[in-house]
Amino acid sequence: MDLCFSSGRVCIILFSYLLICSYARSTKTIHYPARDCRKHSAVLTDFGGVGDGKTSNTKAFKSAIANLSVYAPQGGAQLIVPAGKWLTGSFNLTSHFTLFLHKDAVLLASQDEAEWPIIPPLPSYGQGRDAAGGRFSSLIFGTNLKDVVITGNNGTIDGQGASWWEKFHKGKLNLTRPYLIELLYSHKIQISNLTLINSPSWNVHPTYCSDVLIQGLTILAPIDSPNTDGINPDSCMNTRIEDCFIVSGDDCIAVKSGWDQYGIKFGMPTKHLVIRRLTCISPDSATIALGSEMSGGIQDVRAEDITAINTQSGVRIKTAIGRGGYVKDIFVRRMNFKTMKYVFWMTGSYGSHPGTGYDPNALPNITGINYHDIVAENVTYSARLDGIKNDPFTGICISNVSITLTEKPKELQWNCTDIQGVTSNVSPKPCSLLPAKSITCPYPQDVLPIDNVKMKICSAPG
Repeated sequence: MDLCFSSGRVCIILFSYLLICSYARSTKTIHYPARDCRKHSAVLTDFGGVGDGKTSNTKAFKSAIANLSVYAPQGGAQLIVPAGKWLTGSFNLTSHFTLFLHKDAVLLASQDEAEWPIIPPLPSYGQGRDAAGGRFSSLIFGTNLKDVVITGNNGTIDGQGASWWEKFHKGKLNLTRPYLIELLYSHKIQISNLTLINSPSWNVHPTYCSDVLIQGLTILAPIDSPNTDGINPDSCMNTRIEDCFIVSGDDCIAVKSGWDQYGIKFGMPTKHLVIRRLTCISPDSATIALGSEMSGGIQDVRAEDITAINTQSGVRIKTAIGRGGYVKDIFVRRMNFKTMKYVFWMTGSYGSHPGTGYDPNALPNITGINYHDIVAENVTYSARLDGIKNDPFTGICISNVSITLTEKPKELQWNCTDIQGVTSNVSPKPCSLLPAKSITCPYPQDVLPIDNVKMKICSAPG
């Protein structure tokens, strides 16, 4: 103040500087990659959002999305979740819409079950996974949508799953736990550049979707948390998953397509899936699981540049009598493993069924499974490959594999039953059902449509 009185010119300069700084803060923009940019933008606080970690924002999210949905014919809108802790229950997205989380934004999943609507089981499953009845809607949910982006500059979604895990362990659930993100019957989806932690159950579950892009996710859950799968594409077509880091109590990625008689009847496979540059830590489960719910079929899966550390198995096939369906045309290359129980694991007796109505004559067709260029260190078992009697797993090809064993490995390194295939340049020596042949296991050279997706640089207020 004295400076202003002593020199009016200095006072004007200081005041101008403060105005410029204030303007710069208010006009700061964040740039981010997305499949489509939006012409309209709003902030959650415009709709009454309070980021104190205590106030419920479920109504604010629902109001914001409802109001912004009117811009869909004009290219859509984006909702910015600014820095803060935003407690919320389940909410539904809309088409031509972007949900953007600031780097210091945390979505906190409500612990109040009243904020989680109950929805029917998926038609390809027939019942919930935790209980025979319905299920809780996912935190971020949507159905029959087109052109949806869920992204941020590494903002966080915290499922606060501990109470759900406790209910599961104590058998107190009458409904299936919610997931963090689930989209049904939707097209042109992007889920990217977020951190997901402590999901009540599965983290990301695109189902009956097409043209799905999942990039740059960090997914973290305690390694003893139940069913906290990372990313589960389920009856989806044309999907790309890349550059993700996952620590899980279950499979890091589980590829699915429906459960027993319900999946067979629904008949929607997962096809044309690319998984690349994945890092997984999951001591009790798989890096990538194919199944066990695969009754609609799984075909043309391409996995490359995969790293797993202290994980139970690499790419595992899980199926059983009664599943029906198929897993075929699977291509895996350039995997690096450190501290693994199994490098290769296929299971034909993965038991659980949705009740007693499954068809015991519905046998799965497992064929055309290809692995190439794999290095594994500190391994207990090289392989456990168990097909089904009178329904062998066929067309298995394994080439250019180097496995270094732990100090106390199992004596039987390749345990094989009811399988057929070949190997080339594999150590330790494989079982007799996989005889040596000079061959390089194939990997497709064509480009899937999802790999032709081009990103735009969009902006959001900082």
